[in-house]
Amino acid sequence: MTNINNLEDEKKYNKWIVVLSILIPIAVAVLFNVKLKDFGFNVEPLTFLPPIYAGINALTAVLLVLAFLAIKKKKIVLHKKLMSTAIGCSVIFLLMYVAYHMTSDSTKFGGEGVIRTVYFVILITHIALSIVVIPFVLITYVRAITNNIERHKKIARITFPLWLYVAVTGVIVYLMISPYYI
Repeated sequence: MTNINNLEDEKKYNKWIVVLSILIPIAVAVLFNVKLKDFGFNVEPLTFLPPIYAGINALTAVLLVLAFLAIKKKKIVLHKKLMSTAIGCSVIFLLMYVAYHMTSDSTKFGGEGVIRTVYFVILITHIALSIVVIPFVLITYVRAITNNIERHKKIARITFPLWLYVAVTGVIVYLMISPYYI
């Protein structure tokens, strides 16, 4: 049962959850379209980053599955460590993703026919759910750190598959577009 103090603690974070859930996608969208060279910065394209941040997405997916298995076995400390690491990986991914797009032109997918449709369906759902999952991850995390475990469990049942989908499809998108990198 959740007590009143835990709910009050949780509410203290609500403004930050709302701000970050709005600010992160807007910042990424804006920075995605900003090229440092347009502002006079002589920066080499960071073309080595996509396989690294795809690897971080893969690692995030593995961490999420391991955290799920840990909590099923009641290994709470391990679960907390794995989830904190998954959040850290997501932050690192985001920084690398933005850095790449601020220094490099976007790669166009060169596939044709059915594979092109499959690619864009995966890409669009990946992008949409990567935005949707932000408040879910933040709320789930806050409910854990404020010890609102029953409420944490409820939302984690939604957050886990969404976040796992985003992590896995990030890798798939990379693998599908990687032959077209220059």
